[in-house]
Amino acid sequence: MSIGNSPEDERPFPDESQEARPSVGRALQQARIAAGLTVDEVSSATRVRTAIVHAIEADDFAPCGGAVYARGHIRTLARAVHLDPEPLIERYDAEHGGRPAPTPAAPLFEAERIRPERRGPNWTAAMVAAIVVVIGFVGFTAFKGGDDSGDSKSQVAEGAKPSAGKTSSPKPQKEKPAEPSGEPSDSAIAAAPQDKVTVQVSAPDGRSWISAKDHNGRMLFDGLLKKGQSKTFQDSSKINLILGDAGAIELYVNGKKIEDDFKPGSVERLTYTKGDPVAG
Repeated sequence: MSIGNSPEDERPFPDESQEARPSVGRALQQARIAAGLTVDEVSSATRVRTAIVHAIEADDFAPCGGAVYARGHIRTLARAVHLDPEPLIERYDAEHGGRPAPTPAAPLFEAERIRPERRGPNWTAAMVAAIVVVIGFVGFTAFKGGDDSGDSKSQVAEGAKPSAGKTSSPKPQKEKPAEPSGEPSDSAIAAAPQDKVTVQVSAPDGRSWISAKDHNGRMLFDGLLKKGQSKTFQDSSKINLILGDAGAIELYVNGKKIEDDFKPGSVERLTYTKGDPVAG
C-alpha cells in the first residue's frame, strides 16, 4: 500500500488566464463595438468584405482563402478598431498550427554541374560589333566638329559690339496662368462661394477614418485621413460626414472653424449646408 497523492490530485490545474482571454474574432468584435463602429463601416474603411468581417468575428477563417490572407485581414481589422494586431496574429498562429516555415533556398552553383558545349567563334557577331564601332566613331567625330563650329560662332557673336543707334526693348512676356491644384487652399476656403457648401476636414494631431457624401448620396471620399493631412469637399447644397475618431479632427465649414467638444475615439455623423455655421 503506497502513501501519497492520488493520480487525480497530480493532474495540472487548467490555465484560467488562457480560458478567460477572448478569441481572436471575439476580441475584434468587442473592440469594434467599443469604437462605436458597425460592420459595414469597418468594411468600408478596410475594403474587407462584410461577409468576411462577420466570419472572422465568429472565428471562422475559411472564407479568407488561406492562412496568409487570414493574417492580413486580422491585421487590417485590428488597426481599424485601434487594437495591436501582433498579439492577435500570435494567437491565430498558435491555434492554427503556427507560422509556416520559409521555403528553403535552392543550392548555389547548381548550374556548374551542366557543362556547356564548346562552340567555335561567332564571326557574324564580331562583324556586327566592328560595324557598330565604326559608325560610333564617325558619329562622334561629326558631333565634335559641330561643337567646334558652334563655339567659334558664339565667340564671334560675343566679340561683336552692338550698334549705338538702336536699342532693342525687351518684349513683355505673358505670364502663364497658375495650374489649378487638386484641393482648394485655405484662401479658397476663406472665400467660399455663397451658393455652395464647402467643408474642410483636417487631422493635425492624429488620424481618423472619414466618409463624405454629397446631397445625392454619392461618395466623395471614404478612407483613412493620416496625421497632418486634410481633405476639402464642396457641394451645391449639402455635405454628409462620418468621423471615425472625431476627437482628432478639425472642421472648417464655409470658411469658419467649427468649435466642438468631440471626445477622442467618438464616432460622429454630421451634415452641413450652405448656411452653416450661421444657420446651424
